[in-house]
Amino acid sequence: MLVVMKTDATDAQIARVIEIIKAMGFEGRPMPGAQRTTVGLVGNDGRVDGSQIESLDGVAEIIHVSRPYKQVSREWRPENTLVEIGPGVVFGGTDIPIIAGPCSVENEKQIVLAAQQVKEAGANALRGGAFKPRSSPYSFQGLGKKGLELLALARKETGLPIVTEALDEEGAHLVAEYADCIQIGARNMQNYALLKTIGKLGRPVLLKRGMAATIVDLLMSAEYLLAEGNMQVILCERGIRSFDPSTRNLFDLTAIPLVQKLSHLPMVADPSHGTGLRDKVIPMGRAAIAAGADGLLVEMHPNPEQAMSDGGQSLYPDQLARLVREARTIATAIGRSISPSSGTATAANG
Repeated sequence: MLVVMKTDATDAQIARVIEIIKAMGFEGRPMPGAQRTTVGLVGNDGRVDGSQIESLDGVAEIIHVSRPYKQVSREWRPENTLVEIGPGVVFGGTDIPIIAGPCSVENEKQIVLAAQQVKEAGANALRGGAFKPRSSPYSFQGLGKKGLELLALARKETGLPIVTEALDEEGAHLVAEYADCIQIGARNMQNYALLKTIGKLGRPVLLKRGMAATIVDLLMSAEYLLAEGNMQVILCERGIRSFDPSTRNLFDLTAIPLVQKLSHLPMVADPSHGTGLRDKVIPMGRAAIAAGADGLLVEMHPNPEQAMSDGGQSLYPDQLARLVREARTIATAIGRSISPSSGTATAANG
């Protein structure tokens, strides 16, 4: 339920609404807007009788949110949420940031070189896995804490903010010490204990859509993060399972405008996992920008043929530069922009 205050509502009247909501056994969260403040009622699973609140001074109207996800919904917050993961790297606005880098952090030389190449190509943030969930227990699982330390070194060398995945609750705390943005991968999209933990850590989050998840499934998972007080959530379309073996996944471009209509959270696209094929990443990256994506997440490796994971879908450095150039042209055509890489280092703990 949303309590819409009058444009001239006072701080005392807003505080009174929050007090009454608390007395009803719920939590009231004020959300100041450009013209008026709304107060969201958190903690209810069904329709709440708002008559007690509706009669309070300063209240304009009560809006009952009918969707199963509440705080994620545009009914809750009509304007776009802006999520900043580093100086000038903001998702949800006019700019379209590009996150790029290798699937896995392999060694110091590889990740520092990759970061330099990402920056030179014009991308805005560095991705790289320190902890890797792999289908086979015999595949490379990542360097763990050492990988996080190398990512921090790459950030120091280039100024690029880093995005990396947390696999479990214990590891999430460690990742939060190093990462500018914590990624929750497709396999963990419905790991609700992990979602609750990460929601409390205070870091921006990139939440990937599960391999068999509906749009509502994705939004409900995001609701777990917001319910813990974290509004800094970026959603990601990364392809879903289909019956056709021609590509690794079915890259669902329709998800981009669908989510943007339903939710105020930024929605980015991952054409690397979405297709699993290097030669399809650039055309589908272009298509994602044209469809309105708020950012791209792309795999790039200095030497893809030597990559320890996902080399077949990783771009070469020159291909990443080409994607950035072409994406910039498309962004301009639709009234948006892709800013050059920032040279300022971000300050994450650790």
